[in-house]
Formats: sequence, C-alpha cells, structure tokens
Amino acid sequence: MQFVMATNNLKKRDEMERILKELGIEVLTAKQAGADLGDVEETGTTFEENAYIKAEAAMKATGLAAVSDDSGLEVDALGGEPGVHSARYTGRHEDSDADRRAFLMKKLEGVEHRSARFVSAICCAFPNGDVLRARGTCEGEIATREAGENGFGYDPIFMVGDKSTAELLPEEKDKISHRGQALR
Repeated sequence: MQFVMATNNLKKRDEMERILKELGIEVLTAKQAGADLGDVEETGTTFEENAYIKAEAAMKATGLAAVSDDSGLEVDALGGEPGVHSARYTGRHEDSDADRRAFLMKKLEGVEHRSARFVSAICCAFPNGDVLRARGTCEGEIATREAGENGFGYDPIFMVGDKSTAELLPEEKDKISHRGQALR
C-alpha cells in the first residue's frame, strides 16, 4: 500500500518512513506524488485535530491515501506545555530546536519534578472518506542537561530511563517512541 506523507519536517519523514516500511507501507513525499503541500496551517487545539487537518490536505492534493503526525512534548510541571505549540514554543516558528530546548530548560529552572511525555497523534485519510486515527505516548522526564547526537527536537533533553532519546539508536527509539507506538 502507498501513503503520501503530510509533513515538511525531513527528520520526522525519515522516522515515519523507517517505521512504516516495516509494516509493508511504501511512503511517498507530496513532491513524489506530484503535489506541493506548502505549509498547511495547523489551526487545531489538539494533536488529533492538527493531524487530521494535515492528512486531509495531503489526501485532497494528491488523491492518494495520506498519513500525518502531529506530535509534541507535554511537561507536567508546566501544565502540559508546550503541547501542540512544541514546534513554535518560543513564539517564533523559525527558531531552532536548540532555541526551543533552551527556552524550555529556562522555564524549568529550579523545578524538581520534571515528568513529561511525548505525544503523537497519527491520522490516515483515504480518498473514499475513511479516516484512521491513533495516539501514542512515551513517558519520561526532562533532563537538566542535553545528551546525545541522534534524534531531533526535544530528544536531547527527554529521558527514558537513564538515556535521552537522542542517545538511542534510531531502531531503539522507534520501538519505544510515541510515533512508533501510534504508527504500529
């Protein structure tokens, strides 16, 4: 089966492609499917709403089944922030992952209990109108310093056990990650 991927995040695309390949699903980028999605405006207030918005846009643009992910980090001590605003937590979407991590770490200065979770909402939209939705979570905590070279986003500060998700090999991360759980 073929799916067009509704993302412009190349690292997220690589991760989704790696996981879906194991499930026998061929993944196409929008460009490979002959479409330019541009930036789909994520106007939802939940991960699930945003995933649906993106999958529906990709499916309509290409006529193919589409898969999308909206994901982010929820930190308990911050009332669930950054949540759906994880990619633009500093208020500027153009800021780097390092900028967003530094902003979060500053907000957590002096906070002892740093429990958090990564959340992924996956949506598959099909040309016949069918929609599949799934949600995955990965529980952990926010570290006090960065560690690891793998992954992206908040991975260098998100601890699962005694390692950050940036210290895990891609295949190790896929087995426990929020996105891996939701996609499977």
